[in-house]
Amino acid sequence: MNPELDRLHPYPFTRLARLKEGITPPRDRDHIPLSIGEPRHAPPHFIGQELLAHLHGLANYPLTKGSPALRETIAHWLVRRYTLAASAVDAERQVLPVNGTREALFAFAQAVVDRSTRPIVIMPNPFYQIYEGAALLAGAEPWYANATAESGLPDFSAVPADIWQRCQLLYLCSPGNPTGAVADLGVLQQLIRLADEHDFIIASDECYSEIYFDDQKPPPGLLQAATAMGRNDFRRCVVFHSLSKRSNVPGLRSGFVAGDAEILERFLLYRTYHGSAMPPHTQAASAKAWGDEQHVNDNRRLYRQKFTTVLEILTPVMSVDQPEAGFYLWVRTESSDTDFARELYARQNVTVLPGSYLSREAHGMSPGKNRVRMALVAPLDECIDAAKRIRNFVETNQT
Repeated sequence: MNPELDRLHPYPFTRLARLKEGITPPRDRDHIPLSIGEPRHAPPHFIGQELLAHLHGLANYPLTKGSPALRETIAHWLVRRYTLAASAVDAERQVLPVNGTREALFAFAQAVVDRSTRPIVIMPNPFYQIYEGAALLAGAEPWYANATAESGLPDFSAVPADIWQRCQLLYLCSPGNPTGAVADLGVLQQLIRLADEHDFIIASDECYSEIYFDDQKPPPGLLQAATAMGRNDFRRCVVFHSLSKRSNVPGLRSGFVAGDAEILERFLLYRTYHGSAMPPHTQAASAKAWGDEQHVNDNRRLYRQKFTTVLEILTPVMSVDQPEAGFYLWVRTESSDTDFARELYARQNVTVLPGSYLSREAHGMSPGKNRVRMALVAPLDECIDAAKRIRNFVETNQT
């Protein structure tokens, strides 16, 4: 067996299940899970129709590279979304469909890390645990860049020069999971300059990019930052996007990577052997989804309504702020985050995720300590019910 498997940490939801063991929550109220970031808005009907209309594709082996139609649609979406030049993205060489960003983010480290050179993979802390697992199984040492309490962004200024020098891959998540923080163009461009100086690759996880609250300020992306610097080859820059959150189709397992053509050429080679081709009917449905923005606008409207309502209920009793983007509330707790989560479940039948399950103790601190993550993915009425129960729980604890 691969000995690196023994270095993997238990997944957050495995730890959460253990935390809740032996507890019988109140039976007079339905369970409301706010722990998992699984969108529960209705998927657009046209995506399902497109899947059904292309089931004849089951008779053919799909190309790992994806169909030209899908890659062209993705390239056009990137140009439109990030106001790039019409020819900025080469659909033939700079776009690769993937079976969801989770699979791609993990596989990417296996393809690009040279384990013979004591490699380091830098990642945000708190973080999506796939980054850590990918680094460990690629034979690299994770280095955790702690998010600051003020910005919610990793403090990259605290990374020592010798760590940058050993860095081969930087995982960035903007908008962030769980903080909802957005890296502006200045931050993204500084990271690109550091990548040039120290010769590492930036893997920018942008799967929450389409859930934001100010229509005039969509979160910027890494390719947008590179283009603004005149770097039309996107050297050392690769972005990861998904339909799961944008289009409420997590079960479709559809996303893409885009950026540096030389890196994607090698990643395609890896994926060809990995056997990760997207089914033809999924490709057709994905192209339809990337080509439509109305359902995405409608989706944002639903999230705005939920955040406005839930924050009105919670802010009088908890330290909680509107995130810049994404669908998580990253909430401070007076007690320990695990105690809060366990007791909330025991008394109100609401599940939240302890922040310490999403972070590591690093450089003298654990940025997830005394925080919980609440995913506002349920329908509005369930989110309101959950918020009222949480408020009641907090008020009861304070008396």
